Amino acid sequence: MSSHGDEESGTETQLSSKSNIFRYNSPLVQVSLTGFVCFCCPGMFNALSGIGAGGQVDPTASDNSLTALYTTFAVFGVLGGGICNVLGTRLTLFCSCFTYVLYTGSFLYYNHHHDQFFAIVAGSLLGVGAGLLWAAQGAIMTSYPPPARKGTYISLFWTIFNMGGVIGGLIPFILNFHRTTAASVNDATYIAFMCFMSAGAILSLSILPPGSVVRNDGTRCTNIKYSSVSTEGVEIVKLFMNWKMLLIVPAAWYSNFFYTYLFNNVNGALFNLRTRGLNNMFYWAAEMLGSVGIGYLMDFSFQSRRNRGFVGIGVAALLGTVIWGGGFSNQLRYSHHDLQEKLDFASGGDFAGPFLLYLSFGLLDAIFQSIVYWIIGCLANDSETLSRYVGFYKGVQSAGAAVAWQVDRHKVSFMSQLIVNWSLSTVSYPLLVVLVMLAVKDDINTEKGNVQEDTIPSTNSASVNDNNGGLDITT
Repeated sequence: MSSHGDEESGTETQLSSKSNIFRYNSPLVQVSLTGFVCFCCPGMFNALSGIGAGGQVDPTASDNSLTALYTTFAVFGVLGGGICNVLGTRLTLFCSCFTYVLYTGSFLYYNHHHDQFFAIVAGSLLGVGAGLLWAAQGAIMTSYPPPARKGTYISLFWTIFNMGGVIGGLIPFILNFHRTTAASVNDATYIAFMCFMSAGAILSLSILPPGSVVRNDGTRCTNIKYSSVSTEGVEIVKLFMNWKMLLIVPAAWYSNFFYTYLFNNVNGALFNLRTRGLNNMFYWAAEMLGSVGIGYLMDFSFQSRRNRGFVGIGVAALLGTVIWGGGFSNQLRYSHHDLQEKLDFASGGDFAGPFLLYLSFGLLDAIFQSIVYWIIGCLANDSETLSRYVGFYKGVQSAGAAVAWQVDRHKVSFMSQLIVNWSLSTVSYPLLVVLVMLAVKDDINTEKGNVQEDTIPSTNSASVNDNNGGLDITT
């Protein structure tokens, strides 16, 4: 009897350890840490891009550097999932973060020398780094959470990540508050961004590989070991023949395409320098609000997961129609050849309407992207497959962005850019509905592409070997 009691006690101890959601190797902690890495790097990058023209009065250098960035991002976004599966998440994230520091440094250099060559080269390298970072991030965000709580974890990540945009928007607002007629942000603004990005690179070393992350029920997030170059090459080619990925293409193309119009031709065209920073702060705050709301809807609104997908897409389509309609009305008031006097946040009523519109686009952005990530996360459970799916999504997304920055570079009319963006978003919704209808199952165990999850053996302790750093995690 005593032996039996000891065995039960050991099992209870093990379960208690696993049920602690704040374990270092728990999905909650690892997704949160990934969120803070992205807070420091792409979050600050978003703040820099969001103030328009990279903080410069002339958008030429910014447009060209971002075209170079998204061109290489399109390639390495697709390849990123395979590279991440070979290198591991920690090394992939660590190397990627430094490309953000270099890119911001190129604009610090441009502030003094006005030579865009460095910015274009740095943009190309950032495209490589961003492709790898987002593939690793996507695999973590979509495969680590319990299958029934993917919306909640996606909203958690999106909230932490977009806090970087909020803080990043506050930086140029504070540091340039008294420079109401300045042509570009000051050096201190770029240096502050670089400090945050460097901190993100250091923080990325805290990320564990998928095989070391254990859910509360004792299952590992994946039983996949590191892959080979030949295997990944074959699997990446297959993505372009995968009907699920083809249905995502319009949504992926749109999801970064509209940033050019919004950042340069709404925020950059209508508001002065310090107000653009303030607008960005509220834009990314609206993203946080949108991600929390849609995360709750996608996990808790209906028992049927497929119905949750339909409702989420319906909400995004309705809001998108209203907000883009508001953008159309606003765009009738100005053009390339008829720009208004720059608005300041102290302008009162004239400021309020365009400000609320800009904020609404942030809300829509978070809702739309969270839904797409949620759908991708429903297509499989293992990190290896999902890293490829997310890599494909980010690659197409970045190809769209590369085209968008050159469209703006060649002075295509603001109204034409708006109509293309609105049309892309409208086309994407019915295709996402078809994808949910055909590929998202209510029973998570019937999803094609899922792997059987490993369960930690029922012993007093479970050792999980970390192949990406030699750590030994005991739960």
